[in-house]
Amino acid sequence: MTMLAAGSVAAISGCATEPTTSPQLVGVSSSVAASKQLAPTTAVPTPVALTSTPGPPVKRPAGTLTRLDGVPGHPIALTIDDGTSSEVVGAYVKFAKDTGARFTFFVTACNDSWRDHAAELKPLVESGQIQLGNHTWDHPDLTGLSEIAVAEQLSKTKTFLRNTYGVDGTPYYRPPYGFHNEVVDKVAADHGYSTPALWYGSLSDSGVITEKYLVHCARQYFHSNSIIIGHANHPAVTHVYGQLAEIIRERKLSMVTLNDVYVK
Repeated sequence: MTMLAAGSVAAISGCATEPTTSPQLVGVSSSVAASKQLAPTTAVPTPVALTSTPGPPVKRPAGTLTRLDGVPGHPIALTIDDGTSSEVVGAYVKFAKDTGARFTFFVTACNDSWRDHAAELKPLVESGQIQLGNHTWDHPDLTGLSEIAVAEQLSKTKTFLRNTYGVDGTPYYRPPYGFHNEVVDKVAADHGYSTPALWYGSLSDSGVITEKYLVHCARQYFHSNSIIIGHANHPAVTHVYGQLAEIIRERKLSMVTLNDVYVK
């Protein structure tokens, strides 16, 4: 298996093996309409050791984050974007409750899923089991916007997060599609988002893919110190939670949030 170098994220495509449907580019988390399929059913595994007590957080690296650099142990940061499907967001919340899994949602705040599940998600946010980050209001390419428009995308989501969940997501923001530049980063930093959070590997599920291909991607990219991107958009992932948990257990990885491992 070819390991991908940190810092090359924006150019990484999905898994190397040919999928049964068109692959999704790593970095592309399109806010398309939620799948019209029936609401997903979750295959939640018997609780296994998906997490361990993290050590003290370390200094956050400067610049763009693509891996958990400098973090001891065998951490893995699962980060979930968008939330176009309320059913999938709800299934992730159930997965967290049933297994103790720790992960980070990057919230695209125009999506109703973040309002639909606020009551059940907020206690997990308050406990630190689930972290929230800023993924803009409605998922534009920030590099094509004016500074004022970039600021509005981030500030609207920041206000929503604070009013709904009591947190604002700082210092992490995830630029849609992974597209950002110095101007975007400066505007983001002015609003408290000093760290663009990208990724090392992808579940390639921003669009509709098969469950088999999603698990293949997990096997390719679930490694120590990896930041993994997934999407709460389509049901495939909700049917393979048990298999994802088994990969984590087999490889003796520990699920963490970004706040677990880095000083804020």
